[in-house]
Amino acid sequence: MEHDTTPPHVHERRWWILAVLCLSLLLIVAGNSSLNVALPDIQKALDSSPSQLQWMVDIYSMVFAVLLLPAGALADRFGRKTALQLGLVVFAAASMLATFATENWQLIVLRGITGIGAAFIMPGTLSILMNTFGDLRERQKAIAIWAGCAGLGGALGPVLTGLILTRFAWGATFFISVVIAVVALVAGAWLLPNSSDPHDAVLDPVGVVLAVLAIGSLLYGIIEGPGMGWTSPETIAIIAAGVVLLVGFVTWELRSPHPMLDVHLFRVRAFSVGSTTITLQYFAMYGLYFAVAQYLQISHGYSPLQAALAALPIGVLGMVGSPTSAVLVRRFGHRRVVGSGLMLSASGLFIMGWVTPTTSYAVLFTGFVLMGFGNGQTTAPSTTLIMSSVPRAKSGVGSAVNDLSRELGGALGIAVLGSVMSTVYRSSIAANVGSAAGAVSAGTTVDTTLRAAAAAGMETPAGQALHHAAQVSFAEGFGVAMILGACVLVANSILVWARAIAVNPHESTAPTRPSVAAGD
Repeated sequence: MEHDTTPPHVHERRWWILAVLCLSLLLIVAGNSSLNVALPDIQKALDSSPSQLQWMVDIYSMVFAVLLLPAGALADRFGRKTALQLGLVVFAAASMLATFATENWQLIVLRGITGIGAAFIMPGTLSILMNTFGDLRERQKAIAIWAGCAGLGGALGPVLTGLILTRFAWGATFFISVVIAVVALVAGAWLLPNSSDPHDAVLDPVGVVLAVLAIGSLLYGIIEGPGMGWTSPETIAIIAAGVVLLVGFVTWELRSPHPMLDVHLFRVRAFSVGSTTITLQYFAMYGLYFAVAQYLQISHGYSPLQAALAALPIGVLGMVGSPTSAVLVRRFGHRRVVGSGLMLSASGLFIMGWVTPTTSYAVLFTGFVLMGFGNGQTTAPSTTLIMSSVPRAKSGVGSAVNDLSRELGGALGIAVLGSVMSTVYRSSIAANVGSAAGAVSAGTTVDTTLRAAAAAGMETPAGQALHHAAQVSFAEGFGVAMILGACVLVANSILVWARAIAVNPHESTAPTRPSVAAGD
């Protein structure tokens, strides 16, 4: 059994420490999902354009993902508690100012600043956890709870925002983040231990610059790809630049005596399986969250709050599945648990791939349960695989890789599955409308179709026909996107089952360049 070297005073309050870390985690994950519900109110108040609304959402994720690796490296060097507390201060300050924003550019800039704060909070939560729980079994349980909170936050954010908007103006959605951040900040100042590895965690300025430019270019290309067109010269040039910069980053890290990220880790099956699984799992998960809210509102006529509540079982079952995974891993091993969890998630998406505007909620609920439980069963062991491959001195960077995998997968899932929905919708709307005149008035997007239906009058046969065509066509696009997501997860599961996964039994003391060995 692994010897627990955690200081006694830290060991005694370890579960309270975990509570503070999970609260900090919920803050930033919910901040990534909750704004969508408030966008209609913001648009009315600030007269926002579609592009401005898009960047209010995207700038947070983009800045967050771009700074994760540097923030993790700085946390390892100067103190993980210090980085997390600094992130909470930045997040709270930007959220407070956003409450009083009067211009679109102000809100976009402040959302970017909250992304900076989130980038310092997120790696700190997992790296402090790794340095707090010395016992292997307790650490696996703590990671499972941490992962469950991450999944729950994505579903809980829209619900809380919807409830707030029933009583208050849109600015209150940012103020609640201030309250949560202050509670986490005060509790953390008392409870959280600080740790750093200044001798081993040497800064890598060139690696930082290359990582920021590479990830920034790739994310910008993915985010803008659907709007500019995936085959447009601009999209191709931006993504190609990102790939070139990424190659430059890898080349530099291989030659650097003190790399920010030891890329040799990707040759370790545990690390590569963990990071790939989280990327593809959240490709499907974020794509689902993005699509299902629209499907429920457009095809079923739900309000934003009703849609958020209807999708809540995804997060709740994720919270249930994560702690369960720790027990299953001890009995069946990482490969079986991760591989079967991916198949559970794929089954849920496959069920949702055949929906129509009249599909009962019972069918949707079944899909949500399978997707949520499968996500919980998969994410926690995958996180353990990543962190078990990283030396303690680099736990901040290891946490950043875990979080970056999630963000890149999520951005790609929203972009790709969103594009699939739009493409299927455009190809089916004309057939579902019928007449040539109706097809012309329907346009090529669901928004233009619904506006045409409203202009024709919802009480008229023409208006009703256009509205029904929009519902049917959007359901078709949603279904195809879900089938694609299911196929991605099945392919991921096959890769996981293909070979045994070695797990370092002393997780937090893994060597810098571990070798691949046989395992479970």
